[in-house]
Amino acid sequence: MIKISNVTKSYGSGESKCDALKGVDAVIEDGEFVVILGASGSGKSTFLSVVSGLEHPDSGSIEYDSVDITKLNDRELTKFRRDVVGFIFQQYYLLADMTVDKNVRMGADLAGNRDHREIINAVGLGNKIDKYPRELSGGEQQRVAIARALAKKPKVLFLDEPTGALDEETGRQVLDYVTKLHSERKFTIVMITHNQNIAEMADRVIKINSGTIAETYENKTRKTAYEIRW
Repeated sequence: MIKISNVTKSYGSGESKCDALKGVDAVIEDGEFVVILGASGSGKSTFLSVVSGLEHPDSGSIEYDSVDITKLNDRELTKFRRDVVGFIFQQYYLLADMTVDKNVRMGADLAGNRDHREIINAVGLGNKIDKYPRELSGGEQQRVAIARALAKKPKVLFLDEPTGALDEETGRQVLDYVTKLHSERKFTIVMITHNQNIAEMADRVIKINSGTIAETYENKTRKTAYEIRW
């Protein structure tokens, strides 16, 4: 379980100060698929950054099974990110001079996972392990990024607008892969998006507006990637 209590985060100072998060409280249960929904500038990206340990909040606590990551030093926080969380961003951040196999193995090596090819097969790229990123489509590159993140065997997977750079068909494929792997492997998903339709796929939706949580609700019936409107 992730427990977020009275978390604040601001940038700048004086007249240029921006309060990105204003005393946010939330709980994310183990195995949940949670969407953080909000418009550009709402604070959702900052929420992801501080809850995942990429940035320090100004105040408040963020507990993972009673371990408050806001009290960890830089070395401890790096170990936490390595051992507990995985990231998938809108940009793929693949190493251009490495094959699919080697890009994914990088994530696997962090966790001592020797079954990284199982993950490559799970995302449908078993026949492209020797290809380089430049030889792949955008959707295939994103699937490599997904495989690399999951090869770490994270307990929590954070996704930042993972379909933002993809066309509709490819975006649906990527979301379908993520949700199927989530069902099989039971990790927690926290996905940020501005897309109300994608939010219909989640167990629960947390709406953020102007740095505060405006609304939280559960989807009584989750839709698949091929049922939502685009």
